[in-house]
Amino acid sequence: MNNRVSPSFSIQPNLRIAQIIPALTNLASLFLLAGCVVGPDYVPPTVATVPTQWHTLLKQPSTTVGDLTRWWTTFNDPQLSQLITQALANNLDLKKAAARIHEARAQYGIAEASYFPFINSSGGVGENYNGVSDQRNGRYSLGLDATWEIDLFGRISRSVESAQASIEVTEANYQAVQVSLLGDVALNYVQMRTLQTRLQVATDNLQSQTQIYQFGKWRWQAGLASKLDAEQALASVQQLQAQLPALKNQIAQNQHQLAILLGVTPASLNTQLNNAHPIPTARLAIAVGVPAEVLRQRPDIQQAERELAAQTAQIGVATAALYPKLALSGSIGLEAIKASNFFTAAGLVDSLLGRLTFPIFNAGAIRQNIQVQTAKQEQALVQYEATVLTALKEVENALIGVAEEQRRWQELNRAVQTAQRAVILAKNQYQSGLTDFQNVLQTQRTLLNLQDQRASSAGQVSSYFIALYKALGGGWQPVT
Repeated sequence: MNNRVSPSFSIQPNLRIAQIIPALTNLASLFLLAGCVVGPDYVPPTVATVPTQWHTLLKQPSTTVGDLTRWWTTFNDPQLSQLITQALANNLDLKKAAARIHEARAQYGIAEASYFPFINSSGGVGENYNGVSDQRNGRYSLGLDATWEIDLFGRISRSVESAQASIEVTEANYQAVQVSLLGDVALNYVQMRTLQTRLQVATDNLQSQTQIYQFGKWRWQAGLASKLDAEQALASVQQLQAQLPALKNQIAQNQHQLAILLGVTPASLNTQLNNAHPIPTARLAIAVGVPAEVLRQRPDIQQAERELAAQTAQIGVATAALYPKLALSGSIGLEAIKASNFFTAAGLVDSLLGRLTFPIFNAGAIRQNIQVQTAKQEQALVQYEATVLTALKEVENALIGVAEEQRRWQELNRAVQTAQRAVILAKNQYQSGLTDFQNVLQTQRTLLNLQDQRASSAGQVSSYFIALYKALGGGWQPVT
């Protein structure tokens, strides 16, 4: 049960509008001057655990953080740039994030409207019946009613403050969706090109293995070798043939995922993307910066910080409920029992009422609500700190991934060159009768395995670069 004392005061009817407006304005000004804003003022959080530099430092020269805006151009791949442009224009998640911005801006308009009076019009025509005299009298009315809450203790201003921060939350979320979207487009594109390269490696080796099989079969038919050599070579050919469908299936799935990210039907990009291209490789220069710059750059950190600001303002909204609430209401209109008197001075009616309410008993609901909003603020602060730590972890993971995968690719590249020479030697020695057929098959299988690993590693290097750009918060565009 909530008992409230509601003292009120009123200005007698029959005041003219010229008297009401100055009285209303003076009364509002008096309370506004006496008012104050309750609740904590927002102070941006600081994170003491941010290091001064990254643990893993790349040897490549670094550019400024501002170069992250269009990071995908470092791959120098026109088709990737085209896909990203289409994704920015048509992606459904991005459109949904934009709609959230529109919603938040409308909510801000609702909150800000509370600063101003609410005015309604009314009118009516009817009649009253007097049973004693058995007469019916007409009644005509037309008027305007206004109510205005005076923001004595900052309930409205804190609501507006929270709504403004909520707009900035949705704007940062839109930018975070952009960062995630562009990273996903690039990653799927690199994975598709990597699979196409692996498919080409397998196809080339299939041709080589087929030639080896034909050669072994000829030697068996000529009585120069056993049938076992030919059968083993045929098994290697069939094993390679069995790998091709799985690679083609994965390529198609990447193409379908790219189509979804671009907001088109799944198979609509297959023809466009089926022509194989090299795996895109980033240029050496990369904008890494320092950890403190990442905290300013990443939109998800900005979003978490603005959510903390919005929730801090909600504590003020809840706290204001502890204090008196003043609302002014007034009306002016015409009322008469005869239509002939309707537009005369005798039919003019006006009034002004001020209503002050103060909570007396509410079983602790208001203070509990303050505790609820305070607990939510604590959660928002913890979420902000967790977001910062996650951001730092993602950058460190990407940095170490780039550095180590580049070393792995270099070793694999040297191993491929060695294996290619070994294959040539094995074939020559087999034709000369200096080695058996098993060495030919084994060296060819080793070459295929190393070529496949090198292609996968090249794609992984580019994927780590994309993950690094994403972790650094690159790719988002300003909200218009």
